[in-house]
Amino acid sequence: MIRQLSPAPRPAPPGSTTSGAGPGRPPRAEWADAAKGACIILVVSWHVIVKDYLQVDWHLGVPVPGLWGTLGEQLLPLRMPLFFTISGVFATNAVQRPWRVVVRSRIARFLYLYAAWLLIHTAVLAAAPEFPTDRATSASGLLAQLTVTPSNLWYLYALALYFAFAKSLRRMRPAVVLVPAAALSAVAAAGLLDTPGNRGGLYQNLVFFLAGLHLRPQIERWAATATRRRLGLTAGAYALALAVMAGTGAQRWFGVWPLVSVVAVAFGVTAAARLCRRPALGRPLARLGRTTLPVYVIHMPTLALLHGLLAAPLSGLGPAGQSLVVLGYPVLLTALVIGLSLAIHRGLTASGASWLFDLPRHRRAELA
Repeated sequence: MIRQLSPAPRPAPPGSTTSGAGPGRPPRAEWADAAKGACIILVVSWHVIVKDYLQVDWHLGVPVPGLWGTLGEQLLPLRMPLFFTISGVFATNAVQRPWRVVVRSRIARFLYLYAAWLLIHTAVLAAAPEFPTDRATSASGLLAQLTVTPSNLWYLYALALYFAFAKSLRRMRPAVVLVPAAALSAVAAAGLLDTPGNRGGLYQNLVFFLAGLHLRPQIERWAATATRRRLGLTAGAYALALAVMAGTGAQRWFGVWPLVSVVAVAFGVTAAARLCRRPALGRPLARLGRTTLPVYVIHMPTLALLHGLLAAPLSGLGPAGQSLVVLGYPVLLTALVIGLSLAIHRGLTASGASWLFDLPRHRRAELA
């Protein structure tokens, strides 16, 4: 979700699109940014659905809220696996740099952002005790979230660990690191490990970060050669995999969840590449994909405060009033939360608080 270094410059394959090119700057693959943009929308919408929408007392005779919840669940194998795959693609150059650069610009940076925003989240969420999300309520709980049981900001924590892992093992053959990571993902998804908080996400998604890192050429070719037919095939394969998994109750079967996630990532990369051939759709997603950090760190406290303002009035509406908003409410609230997050980010940076979104300036100067 966070901006990484751009992939190494190379001739653009036929049908591919790039963005962010300029003197001395390699082009960014627009399909990858579009995929990140779509993923941050899905992340925010999932939190909107489970932490706000489904908490409203809907007294209607139609199962619309349940349908929204089911839709969000079907996208679970796609959101974070695709996010981490793209992060791995963008990390290829970074892990080749000297250890001192990787430690400061990646590992220390993500740990710093995680710790800073964890403190902010803890303070803001204390003012919204009814909001249904993990939060530290004691010093020991805060210490646990800082160390062994990451909070809702676990993506930042994971990136720091993943970069350290990838840098340490960068000279090994891909299979040597991918096979154990896949086994760890399967074990965690099957419930065979203790995974309090968001620790399960750490175990399950390492393999996708490493796959993006080690299989970047193959992923780029897959995106560059995406066809409408492949989009239909991958979408059908993903839908079929979800149906079979749900019908057989195989979510906890060993290896099933990672396999379904691989199918989802194949679909996600294909869909992002096809979307970028329609600039009206691809370019806005790519722009959002290049600014996912502020949305990621700001959206949860923003949603918590909006939940405190909206949940009770919505619950108190009569059936006629609720019927007017029940279908489109998650879409509208997702757009509002993302828009407010970006606006808050602009306000903070304009007021000199850019240190909330990167290492403090003097550390950046040392890197330069």
